[in-house]
Order: sequence, then structure tokens, then C-alpha cells
Amino acid sequence: MTSEFSAKKTSIVIVVSEFNAKIIENLLQGALDAFTHHGGNKSDIIIYRVPGAFEIPGTIAQVLKNHSPHAIVAIGAVIRGETPHFDFIAGESSRGISELSRNSDIPIINGIITTNTAQHALDRSQPEGKNKGWEAMEAALQTISVYDSMRTDSTC
Repeated sequence: MTSEFSAKKTSIVIVVSEFNAKIIENLLQGALDAFTHHGGNKSDIIIYRVPGAFEIPGTIAQVLKNHSPHAIVAIGAVIRGETPHFDFIAGESSRGISELSRNSDIPIINGIITTNTAQHALDRSQPEGKNKGWEAMEAALQTISVYDSMRTDSTC
């Protein structure tokens, strides 16, 4: 990703699932670390915790009604099990976030990881390695920059 973005003077709401706690806490820490790494102040972040990934889109809808952040980042982990529950939860949470994103004037980033095993999820949430929470926050910051440039660019 480009480094032409900053978190200075940026407000972010993070909606995080509490299911798969160890993994999501690593993802959340990665997102917070990325925000401060890019100049953000942790006091400019609001975190809402929900039971699982399925509750994230509804909570994002409420955030859009009650807050005015620069972006919203969804964080969670859905791990495949022995039943089709994985497919329903992963699909519906993704669909809900996607729909909200298309109808919003701010970036809404889907940082919910979906994996086949708990080990795959741990691999994607390493505090000092590959961390999809960090990547989701950087995607939010970069997309804020893109949206801002579109609002100010009058060449088309």
C-alpha cells in the first residue's frame, strides 16, 4: 500500500466481534497499532463490541445514524466448523457490510477474516507479523484519502 495517507485528525469507529476472542484481540491491536503508526491518536477511536460477526452490519448502521466518523472498520473472525453455519455468518456479515459501504459517504472496511481453521486465523492475526487488523486500518486510512481527493478534485 502507498504511504500517502495519515491518521492525524482522523476519527474511526471500530466494530469488533467478541467471538474468537484471542484472534480478534490480536486483530484489534493490529488496527490500533496501524492507526497510531500513521499519526493517529487513540482517543480518536471509538470501539463497539458485539457478540459475533452477524451483529456487525446492524451495529454499523447504528453508527452511521449516531456518529460522524471518517471511516468504520469491522473486525472479526469466522472460522469454518462442521456445519454450514460458517457460510451463513460469513456471507451475511459480508453482504451487510458491503451494502452499507455502497450506500455510505464514508469508507466502511470489512476486516472480518474467514478461515478454514483456527490456526489459519491465528496466522493472520499475529501481533508482530501478518495482521489483517493492521491491513484493514491501513485500507480505511487510504480510502479516506481517496474519498477526500474525489471531493476536492474538480478536473472531471
